[in-house]
Amino acid sequence: VAGQNPTLTDAELDAMWSAFEDHVAPPLRQANLPYGFTIGNHDASGAKGGTGEFLFERERIAASTYWNDPAHSPGIEFVDRNDFPFYYTFKTNDIFFLAWDGSSFKIPPEKLDWVEQALASPEAQSAKMRVLLGHLPLYAVAVSRDKPGEVLADADELREMLERHQVHTYISGHQHAYYPAHKGDLQLLHTGILGSGPRPYVGSQVPSQKALTVMDINFDDPDLTTYTTYDMQTLALIEMETLPRFINGHNGRVLRRDVEMDDLTVDEQAACEQSLGTELCSA
Repeated sequence: VAGQNPTLTDAELDAMWSAFEDHVAPPLRQANLPYGFTIGNHDASGAKGGTGEFLFERERIAASTYWNDPAHSPGIEFVDRNDFPFYYTFKTNDIFFLAWDGSSFKIPPEKLDWVEQALASPEAQSAKMRVLLGHLPLYAVAVSRDKPGEVLADADELREMLERHQVHTYISGHQHAYYPAHKGDLQLLHTGILGSGPRPYVGSQVPSQKALTVMDINFDDPDLTTYTTYDMQTLALIEMETLPRFINGHNGRVLRRDVEMDDLTVDEQAACEQSLGTELCSA
């Protein structure tokens, strides 16, 4: 069962979370693995109607009920869990994590105020690294998801806010295409999908794959993070060099994480500016 469907009965929603409890959660608990996560549009969509009401309120109640049951603790060291599982913060191994509700395209102003306060807090700023978790990405990378509503609104403004608080990486989903990128001073890990439906990259013939990424963090490494990503159908490694060097989505260009602006050719820059305009083709 996948949510974001107003015809689902309460019994079907209960079955979805029961299946998660039966098959996903127990191995994590048994291995004592802390489980930080972010809500997605098929878990508990934050989409709103014209008068500001949640269109999938029952799904959000079901998700909140499951995660706030003490028996379902994710085993993380919370800093702020007042609006868990939609907006919360936690720390582990001197890394500060913030999860926001990116299950729809708009982060409400009052929640952005909370994000700013959380990232400016002593707990966040004393950490050696800050990481953001959210479902929708800032910038589009995949065909059919390259349009407003499939990425967060006001991406550049959000990125500038995250950079101001020295967030290192934003980990997102939704696009169904693994793409390790950066824009400005922010690392952007677009995670792959494990289920059905990998989506092609925008402007590229390179196919995307079902993928799982392991992020290793080394505080002594200038790059701080290293990704090891597996094609989950073959378990072969996905080499970063096989992915597009950049992606020109409708709301901005992102560069593969090992590519810098100076690496682009004059023709590549000109093509981007012709398609998107100069501002969206900046670093």
